[in-house]
Amino acid sequence: MRTLIIIPAYNEEDSLPDLFRALNETGQDYDILVVNDCSKDNTEKVCREHGVRVVSLPVNLGIGGAVQTGYKYALRHGYDIAIQVDGDGQHDPKFIKYLIQRINEGNDLCIGSRFIENEGFQSSNIRRIGIKYFSWLIKLLTGTLITDPTSGFRACSRKVIKLFAASYPKDYPEPETVVTVLRNKLKVTEMPVIMKPRQGGVSSISNLNGIYYMIKVTLAIIISSISKKVVKEDE
Repeated sequence: MRTLIIIPAYNEEDSLPDLFRALNETGQDYDILVVNDCSKDNTEKVCREHGVRVVSLPVNLGIGGAVQTGYKYALRHGYDIAIQVDGDGQHDPKFIKYLIQRINEGNDLCIGSRFIENEGFQSSNIRRIGIKYFSWLIKLLTGTLITDPTSGFRACSRKVIKLFAASYPKDYPEPETVVTVLRNKLKVTEMPVIMKPRQGGVSSISNLNGIYYMIKVTLAIIISSISKKVVKEDE
């Protein structure tokens, strides 16, 4: 099973070296792709210094465009599993093998959740309220409980790689893509992980745009829940 680690990165020169070391320390045969979303710092240079494959976008596409670039690469190069890992150092690579195991057991999307066992960094109080709201909304619309719908630490099967390569939201995509996968009758599961605080850089979600985030993602989730399926049953 060929596995690609997709790391979207925007101005993550401070966090990437430790992430690369942690990935190497797993001792696993993962291919790594950093999608450099037109960073203004030395993100691309850091990747090349560590011998990591990097695709540098000519313009800033945002998190959605960067991640979709990774899935398009995975589809084009025939990967069986894609693992999405944030470039800010929050995600611990030691959990990757367990995410892969869940895909090998027949799941199509496995999300690393910090809220199953409530260990490690739990995010701010305001963000936890938002996460619980999206969890409730997804349960209401799909009947499936996802405890950490905003988690970007996830493993995808070949079917989900194909789905995400074809269509992916531009902004704040994680909750919406969970609904898209469920809408396409694919199997979604979660597993407990321990996350760390951001190791560098600045989050794209601030308190100032929090209301916009909540409204936009709510509308996107509702639309996604009633939209036409993308993946055919026999694929």
